[in-house]
Amino acid sequence: MNNNYISLNHLPLGGKCKVKELNSNGLLRRRLLDLGLINDTIIEALQKSPSGDPVAYLIRGAVIALRTEVSSMILVEII
Repeated sequence: MNNNYISLNHLPLGGKCKVKELNSNGLLRRRLLDLGLINDTIIEALQKSPSGDPVAYLIRGAVIALRTEVSSMILVEII
């Protein structure tokens, strides 16, 4: 793991990043890959729900809400 990487759930609102690594296996990993979360995909954090979970992200032109337990498994590099 590179020290410059953070988990996606720590990305501030309005921040942009690139996907660097997925720390999941099985069906969850397959789902994330199907959503387009492959290496160097750009993600932007758009807004949080009133309770703070889930967070809406712009991923490849689609707005996708991810819960903290899922976004914590995605390692990203802030751009």
